[in-house]
Amino acid sequence: MQSALYLLTAVDVRRLSVADSSRAITIATLTMPSLTLATAEHNPGGGVGAVNFSMPRIEAPEPAFNAKGIDTDVFTGFGEVDRWVFAGAYKKRAPGGGRDVPARAIIEGAITTWEPDESDPAEFQGSSHTFNEVTHYELVLDGVELFYWDFWERIIRFNGKDLFASTRTALGA
Repeated sequence: MQSALYLLTAVDVRRLSVADSSRAITIATLTMPSLTLATAEHNPGGGVGAVNFSMPRIEAPEPAFNAKGIDTDVFTGFGEVDRWVFAGAYKKRAPGGGRDVPARAIIEGAITTWEPDESDPAEFQGSSHTFNEVTHYELVLDGVELFYWDFWERIIRFNGKDLFASTRTALGA
């Protein structure tokens, strides 16, 4: 059976705590943080080579977005942790037709970089915004949790499977 094809048709970034903070008409690009499992190299002296063993943890996620014009709201709480919604609308293409489905990432972190683009008076100036100090990241597509990670809760799930559950149990937590 052929997998469904998801085509991104629209994006938005907004503060979870502020109603009506949509950037849907000013956002140019959205960079979802990559998901990279941390690895630990083991190169035994008596072995025939090294192995990078995967660990049940991820490397620090760094989401970003670019907006057209100057988004003055990003300077409110600049460098302070807040919860953000990275929203997408996808057209789910499948045999027999298609439909629009939502994607939501809830990201807790702080905007720590504002970088304006080079521009001239004939075109909109853009600016890039990068997050750091990300401690929570969850992604839901069409009502299905694909990924959930929370630094403080010590939880990391991919498609419902908790990679750190047995470690928490071993620690007595």
